[in-house]
Amino acid sequence: MIGVTGATGGVGGRVAARLANRNEAMVLLCRNARRAPRLPGARVAVVGSYADSEGLRRALRGVTTLFLVSAREAPDRLAHHVSAVDAAVACGVQRVVYLSFLSAAPAATFTFARDHWATEEHIRGSGLGFTFLRDSLYLDFMPQLVGADGVVRGPAGDGRVAAVARDDVADVAAEVLTSSAHAGRTYDVTGCEAFTMREMALTLAHFARRDIRYQAETLEEARTSRRSSGAPDWEIEGWVTSYAAIASGEMSVVSDTVTRIAGHLPLTLPQYLRTHPAALPR
Repeated sequence: MIGVTGATGGVGGRVAARLANRNEAMVLLCRNARRAPRLPGARVAVVGSYADSEGLRRALRGVTTLFLVSAREAPDRLAHHVSAVDAAVACGVQRVVYLSFLSAAPAATFTFARDHWATEEHIRGSGLGFTFLRDSLYLDFMPQLVGADGVVRGPAGDGRVAAVARDDVADVAAEVLTSSAHAGRTYDVTGCEAFTMREMALTLAHFARRDIRYQAETLEEARTSRRSSGAPDWEIEGWVTSYAAIASGEMSVVSDTVTRIAGHLPLTLPQYLRTHPAALPR
């Protein structure tokens, strides 16, 4: 029995669909049962959040492998992850496949990647079997970086990022979840080419047939330009440092994980835009 968290989300939902195609028995964990996919061999368990330890324990009964999608970004995100892992231990879950982040480390430039590293460490110390999927930024989100004025702003400099499509991440996750060959492994999950923000803007401009450009910012300029959003400082810092991690080189990793595990090449940005024209900035 495989437990899939975030079953109504962009990655969890894709993973659940792939597992259903393999006739795997599943528990789909989500906040809203009405939004849960209706899949053969799957039961739905409603859990308010990872902080709901009792609800998690009820939902995870009988689960042997858990696909753990990271919680929503929040100041107490790590505590939520710890709660989910501890509930898995209490219920007899044998293995966790955790959706982590590329270059996760205690001093990662991208502040949210630090929580991913701490979560990995807690899983390692829990006694659970594990596999960590450290994915890059999502290719799907790249068009959303374009402002209303056609400008991508951020302190990424000339750094590169090998962004990966959520479909490719889901393909890898489905393979890992259904095989014992990946125990104790950590995989970088990336696209097959790394591009700069300037190159990305040019590609988006070509497909959207409009002017799109990249404007480099300093760290302080980036923080200032985002304060008008009303977001709290910790969230703004996460947004800003995602670009800074590109500039530092931490996002330039290009792995062959998708090819080796899923058996096909990952999507490139042009391929993604051809198959998802609705994603293009208007």
